[in-house]
Amino acid sequence: MSTTNGGPSPENVPQLNVVAQYIKDFSFENPNAPQSLQPRPEPPQINIQINVNAQPLSDTDIEVVLELQGKAENAGTILFNFELQFGGVFRIRNVPQESLNAVVLIECPRLLFPFAREIIATAVRNGGFPPLLLDPVDFVGLYRQKMEQMPPQPANQV
Repeated sequence: MSTTNGGPSPENVPQLNVVAQYIKDFSFENPNAPQSLQPRPEPPQINIQINVNAQPLSDTDIEVVLELQGKAENAGTILFNFELQFGGVFRIRNVPQESLNAVVLIECPRLLFPFAREIIATAVRNGGFPPLLLDPVDFVGLYRQKMEQMPPQPANQV
């Protein structure tokens, strides 16, 4: 006989498993090469946009897609731009319903991000530039922003 010391029984422990990871869509453009590869007196301006989308696949499986878009410009000339949709299928079990949204939109992209970061760094390097090493992303902050943008939900009436 085993005891759980007041915690959840082993079959009810919250679980988050990565079932698959993949590049869903990827584009890298170096439209002004070879002129864009010339040394420049000032560093380029780099703009990055990040978005997270999720879609249920079954009762336990959810596809999460991390979307990263970026562009480097110098003096009005585009040096490079990229778009990456890096997806993962996650199996989530025994997570309370009130916590599920946060797990999907915070923890899942946090697990995907290092792989997406490596894909972008390698593509930029292969495009003839120094690798672009993206800073870590505050997925909690992105989640809060997304929740603030959503319209308030009406309270359930009995």
